[in-house]
Amino acid sequence: MNKVILNNGVEMPQMGYGVYQVSPAECEHCVSDALKVGYRMIDTAQAYHNEEGVGNAVQKSGIDRKEIFLVSKVWISNYGYEKAKASIDESLRKLQTDYIDLMLLHQLLRPLRCIPGVEEAYKEGKLRAIGVSNFYPDHFIDIASNMEIVPAVNQVETHVFDQQIEAQKIMEEFGTHIMSWAPFAEGRNSFFTNPLLAGIG
Repeated sequence: MNKVILNNGVEMPQMGYGVYQVSPAECEHCVSDALKVGYRMIDTAQAYHNEEGVGNAVQKSGIDRKEIFLVSKVWISNYGYEKAKASIDESLRKLQTDYIDLMLLHQLLRPLRCIPGVEEAYKEGKLRAIGVSNFYPDHFIDIASNMEIVPAVNQVETHVFDQQIEAQKIMEEFGTHIMSWAPFAEGRNSFFTNPLLAGIG
């Protein structure tokens, strides 16, 4: 599995398995299967309500925790110093781990309120890297300029039909990696039948 090196030196697998829209009841089984076929990055979030399924799968996998890169996200209802810290501790409990490899601020809604709590958790070793999700250029510049710890990642919708070229240039100035969600465009725009992508055009 190829890896990228984040701006704090942490290595992150280049490909991961996301559990958005995976029900809590199915999550453990799905993640177990993903780990068995070689995935080593699992992407979840507080708002997905399936962190426990991820944690169960990781615990039962028999794979050394250091080999698995866990990503989660602080939901907007937990923005705020105390709420952010408490929610991170809750995510750690559900994921059954002492640390989360990458924690993102999930959406843009007064995110500056929770930065101190997230940065404190990072300094305490509960988070190996921190970043943001769904922050586009103007908002990304604002938050990155107001953080002591520059975001290692910005997770945004990115695929062949929406490549975020200009946004990537701005993120590069901060040493921030772009992380794609919906890399297959969620099946939109006839992704799998597009003649150019299928090599028949």
